[in-house]
Amino acid sequence: MFKNNILLITGGTGSFGNAVLQKILKSDIKEIRIFSRDEKKQDDMRKRFNNPKVTFYLGDVRDYQSVLTATRGVDFIFHAAALKQVPSCEFFPLEAVKTNILGTENILEAAISCGVKRVVCLSTDKAVHPINAMGISKAMMEKVAVAKSRNSGSTIICSIRFGNVLASRGSVVPLFVKQIIDSKPITITDPKMTRFMMTLSDAVTLVLYAFKNGNSGDIIVQKAPATTLNILTKTLIKLMDSPDHKIQIIGTRHGEKLHEVLLSREERVAAEDKGGYYRIPPDLRDLSYNKFLNEGEKKISDAQEFNSYNSEQLDEKGMNDLLTNLNFIKSTKKGKYIDPEI
Repeated sequence: MFKNNILLITGGTGSFGNAVLQKILKSDIKEIRIFSRDEKKQDDMRKRFNNPKVTFYLGDVRDYQSVLTATRGVDFIFHAAALKQVPSCEFFPLEAVKTNILGTENILEAAISCGVKRVVCLSTDKAVHPINAMGISKAMMEKVAVAKSRNSGSTIICSIRFGNVLASRGSVVPLFVKQIIDSKPITITDPKMTRFMMTLSDAVTLVLYAFKNGNSGDIIVQKAPATTLNILTKTLIKLMDSPDHKIQIIGTRHGEKLHEVLLSREERVAAEDKGGYYRIPPDLRDLSYNKFLNEGEKKISDAQEFNSYNSEQLDEKGMNDLLTNLNFIKSTKKGKYIDPEI
């Protein structure tokens, strides 16, 4: 599907961009453009892949001109550039607005202007019922994508949502592993806290599914399994052959939920079940006030959201199977600690 086409990945030096490159470079794609603001990571990536199909564009999604330069001649865009760390966005919420919301507007406007065929925007479970600045900015990013899709011409714009990506940069698994190696207590917030679990490979598969099957304005969600922090830590301790390792409960941090949500009740009622995925079509109602104030939907009252508590729950065996397939865990068990999955 990428034959002789040009793909642009915004924020392409991150975990997702590296994983996409590993998969798509095997195809007969013409060119993959990596767009980011970090020249050090670009140089590392250039040396690592050393492939003439991979080109690098220095710029920032906040700057429309740099976005436009990178977008000219492009067929497809995977929009992964974002501020993702919850504490960073809490301390600097306007920075999250500039990157996650206004940056997305720049990407989509450039895509439409340049006649890009398809754009897939990456979102997060934290965008549903958001309680922190990062989630709020991602929820608004989704709204921008849906609004733009109404008048995007031949450019198809869709989004995906996913939860925690195991062993990606800044995720909890590398932190726990490092604490075990350094003989420090594993610091967990609440043993009963649940989180969706997926690998980088799962994330890439979700993007490719949305790329092939998403309609303009859609949000695609994978039916990801979940587990508790208690099961996750117990599994890691056994994998690292450290059965007596101490666990320290520090309490829920500001901006954290007990359970994450991938589909709200309202979305689940409207969603189309696609087997391993949900497709949430865009709300295409006009601005008639009756449809917002006077007309209800009985099915919503009886619906359940899709969250990390009522999804498929992984036990220790299931988590063990998931973790042992990660390159990060394989390397660590051989006595070589590497940076999180790239």
